[in-house]
Amino acid sequence: MKKGFDNLKYIELQSKKIKERLKMFDKLYLEIGGKLFSDTHASRVLPGFDKDAKVEILLKLKKDIEIIYCIKAEDIEKNKLRGEYGITYDNEILKLINKSTEMGFNVNSVVITLYQGQISVDKFIKKLERQNIKTYVHAPTKGYPLDVNAIVSEEGYGSNSYIETTKKIILVNGPGSSSGKLATCLSQLYQENIRGVNAGYAKFETFPVWNLPLKHPINLAYEASTADIKDINIIDPYHLEKYGVQAINYNRDIETFPILKTILNKIWDKEIYFSPTDMGINTVASCIKNMDVVIEASKKEIVRRYYSEQANYKLGINDNEPVNKIKMLLNELEIDEYHLKVVKPALLKSAKEKRHVISLELPNGKIITGKQTDLLNPSSSLIINAMKILTKIPDEINLLSPTVLEPILKLRREESQLSLQEVLIALSICSVTNPIIEKAMQNIVKLNNCDAHSTYIIHNGDLKALKNLGINLTCQPEFYSNKVF
Repeated sequence: MKKGFDNLKYIELQSKKIKERLKMFDKLYLEIGGKLFSDTHASRVLPGFDKDAKVEILLKLKKDIEIIYCIKAEDIEKNKLRGEYGITYDNEILKLINKSTEMGFNVNSVVITLYQGQISVDKFIKKLERQNIKTYVHAPTKGYPLDVNAIVSEEGYGSNSYIETTKKIILVNGPGSSSGKLATCLSQLYQENIRGVNAGYAKFETFPVWNLPLKHPINLAYEASTADIKDINIIDPYHLEKYGVQAINYNRDIETFPILKTILNKIWDKEIYFSPTDMGINTVASCIKNMDVVIEASKKEIVRRYYSEQANYKLGINDNEPVNKIKMLLNELEIDEYHLKVVKPALLKSAKEKRHVISLELPNGKIITGKQTDLLNPSSSLIINAMKILTKIPDEINLLSPTVLEPILKLRREESQLSLQEVLIALSICSVTNPIIEKAMQNIVKLNNCDAHSTYIIHNGDLKALKNLGINLTCQPEFYSNKVF
């Protein structure tokens, strides 16, 4: 894979900027925009970006860091799902806590935002507290968003429980785009400042990239990734007015800036930030080393998002608005849904064989396919084919013989073909006594970041298995069968 981004330079620059921002305050509440761990969107549009680059940056500052995680009460009550992981937001919080602790970060607490006495939320709070995780609840803020005097008062932010912190940098993160991270930061700023602590706020940003053009493919890829929540990139008018420089930000930050600025000025009793862009810390543009590579990667990501939203529409998750939005972005870039090299081969093979197919582009650029068979589903066939080619095993040799597979099938009641997870387990067992399979299993890591396209919507176990292999999967908005699920 050609790299277009200098990850080491990014770690150095971004950590340096965070340290510079900290010097302005005694304590810095740093909101993490997007994912703290495993930012796969960034790694796809910026080849060379480590998906855990944010963590690498923050590990350099670990001794000065503690983390507050936020989750909106409504998201717990409605069992809201993280689409890319297929888990609920409350379970995501638990995963984030575990991962942070494993990496040596100090997790301060969890804040339940916009709490209104929901029974399901109370159960979640008890679950956390019984595992010795400090939990706070923040009700809707009195007067928000228009009555600043009420917001910045004892009846507003002052009515929230004060979260005691001991470190210089407090990371504030949470699942989803409206978890209450900013409100938690502002509440703490008020509480800290009335206690005589010069506490500040900043936002660790990745996208949109403020100092790239509005219609740059990287920024358009961000729009595609947030089409379901209707985010759009616009020129920051406050930054332009103050500095005479065009900066790119997204609509929600710009729309809320006037009230946010008023709140911050009232808390600090002075003006520090003149634009929403001022609040961000984002050095991505300075670390791009091959613009052509990142432009092409961004175009591919927009196509992936197009297929993803088509599938979401078919599954009844979203309406057709995100699909139409991303289609407009494709038109702007003068590309279509066939821009990914893997799409047409899958469709042509499927039409010829009259069965479902998945195609995959190997690291050397070769396109291979896997089809539905009597014993294997397309995902399983594809990965077996890929392993054989990467290991230079002749096609006529079976990695798994029918005598191994058939006993597994007999234990199943409904599905007539083995899933990818089952095949990988069977291969792992056989690799203990078969050195050829052992070598093939070792080569499976080479599929990381390969593109694949399916003629049907892949979900559940197969989807998770393909994602765990690091494969960039797109799917036609069609069901595998006529069964209703």
